[in-house]
Amino acid sequence: MASDTTEVTERAVLAVPLTRVWDVVSATDRYAEWVDGVLEVTAHHGLAEVGRTYCERNRTVGPLTTRSTWTVRVIDPLRRRVDTATGFDPMYELTNIFEFRRLTFDDGTEGVEMTYTVRYRPGLGIVGRAVDRLQQPGLRKAFRTSMRNLEDLVVAEGILAGPTEHA
Repeated sequence: MASDTTEVTERAVLAVPLTRVWDVVSATDRYAEWVDGVLEVTAHHGLAEVGRTYCERNRTVGPLTTRSTWTVRVIDPLRRRVDTATGFDPMYELTNIFEFRRLTFDDGTEGVEMTYTVRYRPGLGIVGRAVDRLQQPGLRKAFRTSMRNLEDLVVAEGILAGPTEHA
């Protein structure tokens, strides 16, 4: 990772099956349902496919919003998903990484350790790096909120339900 690149990572244990989490994360049309800061998905291709894009309208700072375009770069089923984005200026070379590890709890139920990472290069020189340091706690909080939202969504849909169908 280049010295001018920022990486922000949060990890959480979700008490739901990995296959159900993967179903939701793979549905590019569902991000507004669980990703904190995604106001709406404005264009999508359904299930994530390497090389395909999807677009969102995102909350940035206060009442400000932006439009982003994401490209799916890596899919390692049930383990890892990597997407890159444009539209978050002055953050450049933005990469979003979801990583998953299946867990089995003492009572025999399944869970997931999820790691949510974003890497980017802040623009605007010294000012951008200062703003970046101030925004990192908010990013961490948004990642934690997103992972809790994801867990809640899977529970609400019934954790034992089969794979979902996506438009």
